[in-house]
Amino acid sequence: MQHTAKYIFVTGGVTSSLGKGILSASLAKLLQARGYRVTIQKFDPYINIDPGTLNPYEHGECYVTRDGAETDLDLGHYERFLNVPTSQANNVTTGRIYETVIQRERKGEYLGKTVQVIPHITDEIKRRFTLLNDNGDYDVIITEVGGTVGDIESLPYIEALRQFRYEHGVQHCLVIHLTLIPYLTAVGELKTKPTQHSVKELLSYGIQPDILVCRTEHRLGEELKGKLARFCNVEEKAVIENINAPTIYDVPFLLIKEQLDLIVLDKLGLPRGELKGLNSWKNFVNRLKNPSDEITIGLVGKYVELKDAYLSIHESLKIAGTELELDVHIKWIHSEDINTENAERMLGGLDGILVGPGFGERGVDGKILAVKFARENHVPFFGICLGMQVAVVEFGRNVLHLKDCYSAEFAPKCKNPVIDMMEEQKNVTQMGGTMRLGEYDCEIMEGTWAFKAYEKTAIRERHRHRYEFNSKFRNEYEKAGMKMSGINPQSNLVEIIEIPDHPYFLAAQFHPEYSSTVETPHPLFVSFVAGAYTTKTAKRKM
Repeated sequence: MQHTAKYIFVTGGVTSSLGKGILSASLAKLLQARGYRVTIQKFDPYINIDPGTLNPYEHGECYVTRDGAETDLDLGHYERFLNVPTSQANNVTTGRIYETVIQRERKGEYLGKTVQVIPHITDEIKRRFTLLNDNGDYDVIITEVGGTVGDIESLPYIEALRQFRYEHGVQHCLVIHLTLIPYLTAVGELKTKPTQHSVKELLSYGIQPDILVCRTEHRLGEELKGKLARFCNVEEKAVIENINAPTIYDVPFLLIKEQLDLIVLDKLGLPRGELKGLNSWKNFVNRLKNPSDEITIGLVGKYVELKDAYLSIHESLKIAGTELELDVHIKWIHSEDINTENAERMLGGLDGILVGPGFGERGVDGKILAVKFARENHVPFFGICLGMQVAVVEFGRNVLHLKDCYSAEFAPKCKNPVIDMMEEQKNVTQMGGTMRLGEYDCEIMEGTWAFKAYEKTAIRERHRHRYEFNSKFRNEYEKAGMKMSGINPQSNLVEIIEIPDHPYFLAAQFHPEYSSTVETPHPLFVSFVAGAYTTKTAKRKM
C-alpha cells in the first residue's frame, strides 16, 4: 500500500476541555516549522450537521471558513497558528457522517444490505480521515477526535481509528492521548490513577496510545513520568508534560522543551529536519509579553458569560495589540446590563468600544446605547455584523430622527426597516447552513479608514448573516454624514460603514475576526486598536 501522508490522532481522556485543539495546533506549528506540509481536522461526536444552529452558550463561537462552512471554534486555532485556511473538509460531525450514509442507503448504494454502525458508519469515518489529502497536498494530517474516551457518542470514531490504524500500519498512524493529572491540594500530590483508567479504557477498545500528553498545574517530575510510562505501556520519553502556560501562544515552546515534535517524527519514521520556521512566532510572543503601553477595549456582547462565544474577536484584539506593542485589556460588558442611567458608568473610561455579533433581539437595546455612547462621546468604535446593524439603527434614530426605525429581524412591520432581510433569504425555510456564508468581494472607497487599513480597494471577507443594510436609505445616511466605504460589487450590499468626522467609527457586515492570524493580523483590528491608542494619547496631552 502506498502512503502519501502520515496520520496523527489526538484523543482526550479523564475530562473535556483539556485543550486538544491547542495541542493539535501547537504540534502542527512545530512540524510546519520543520518544513512539513501539515493540516488539522476536527471530528465532533454530536449529531448536529454543523454547529451553525447551536447556541453559543452551548458550544462557543461558530467559526466560518472561506468556503462557507460553519465549523467548530478549534478551526480558528488551527488557522491562527498555521496561517493556512481551513475548509468544510476540516470539520466533520456525527450528524454529517450519518446524513451521508443515510443518503447513500436511500439511493440503494448498499445493494440491500443492512446498514450498521460497523462497517458502514466506521467506513465513512475512515473515508473522511483521508479526504483532505485527495490531492496529496499534505505530509502530515492531524485529526482531533472530539469528546472524551469512554463517551458513548465517541465509540464509532474510536473503532474507526482502530481499524484505520490496523489497515494503514502503526508506522503510518500515531495516537496521542491528552489526559489530566489532577492535583489534590489536601494531600499535596499529583494523581495518576485517572490517566491509568483512561488509557485502560482506550486499550479495551483495541488502541494503545503511542504518546501521553499530560495536562497539569504542577511539574510532573521524572519519577511520576516513569510511573505513568510503566502503567500505561508507553516509553518514558513519550510521557509529555503539558503544564499550564501563561498564554496559548507559549505552548509550542513548552512542547519543544519536551521534544514532542522529535518524538512524533521518530515514531513516524520521518526525518527530523531543522527547526527554523519559528522566528516570527518568537518575535510575536516576545512583543506579547513586553508591551510598550496598554489600552482598554470594551467588548459589548450578549454571550459574554462564556468567553469562547467571542473567541476569535478576543484573539484578534490581542494579536492586533501585539502587532502594535500594546497590551489590550478587554472589559467584557453584557449588553443587557446597559441602560440610559448607567451607560456612563459602564462605558466611561474605555479607550475603544467593540460591539460584537449575535442573533435575536435580547440585548439589542444595550448595543444601540453602546453605539450612541461611542458616537456622542467620540470613543473609537468598531462594529461587527450585528454590531454594524445596530450602528445603522442608532444613527437612523438619533441623527436622522427616523420614526419607528429598526431592523426587520426584530420588528418586521416597522415603518423604517433600515436593516432588512436579504432578498435571497426571504424564501429560506431551513435554518442550518442557509445564511450568506463564506467569502464575498468588497470594493473599498479610497481615502477612508478602511482603505488606509487594507491599503487596497479589492478585498474578500467572510460573512454569516441574513440581514443587510437597506439600500433605500443610503442617500439619507450619506447626506447626514455616514459613509458607505465598502460595497459588494455584485449585489451592491453595503459591507462597511464609517463616520469620517469621528476619531474612529467603523463597522463591517462581515466577520474580520475569522481571518486574523498570528502572522497576518487583520488590518481592521490593527486599525481599530491603533485608532483607540491614538485617541488615548491625544487625551493624555490635553
